[in-house]
Amino acid sequence: MTEASASALVLDFGGVISRMLFETHDLSEQALGLPPGTLTWRGPFDPSTDPLWQDMQADKLSERDYWMARTREVGRLVGEYWDRMETFVQRARGADVEAVIRPEAVSIICAAKAAGKKLAILSNELDLFYGTDFRSRLPLLQLFDVIVDATYTGILKPDPRAYAAVTEALGLPAGECVFVDDQKRNADGGVKAGMQVVHFDVLQPAASFEKARELLGL
Repeated sequence: MTEASASALVLDFGGVISRMLFETHDLSEQALGLPPGTLTWRGPFDPSTDPLWQDMQADKLSERDYWMARTREVGRLVGEYWDRMETFVQRARGADVEAVIRPEAVSIICAAKAAGKKLAILSNELDLFYGTDFRSRLPLLQLFDVIVDATYTGILKPDPRAYAAVTEALGLPAGECVFVDDQKRNADGGVKAGMQVVHFDVLQPAASFEKARELLGL
């Protein structure tokens, strides 16, 4: 089997399909009525501004813990108590969910579908972060054959069982799947599971998706 013979595209959602909250601070501030420049933590775009992100990358806390801390912080800024990441996302991103979807992601998803490739999402917190009605509000998700969400399975990447769950649901061996994730620990988990892997660079999304296209033979 050659790399170009990959039969499925498996994507993380946050950071790969969706623009990260770091990238849309201006939109969040507008939606929440906060002065421009209020949100200063920039995660992977400028780790020096974000000690909490540095701790998460060093495995001192989980990604869920990171976003829960940010959720509570932003809730306090608007004078409210937020205890669900879903609240932050829905309030910050408003009703126009398509505005924060990467156009490069839409392009590769549609191209893969047109080429007869299978599509899957492997997420640690799709519904946990975005809400249970999110899928119905984003038509793009209807193109996917499989969605494996640890919100329900309780099995978080990089646990090997997470990757096994998506390949089993697709009915394909791991080697025929191109897995794209922005978190290195999760990308490394995909490698260990035998997948063809693209460690997605949020600073260079077009280049990352181009590599995925090559592996899919698109």
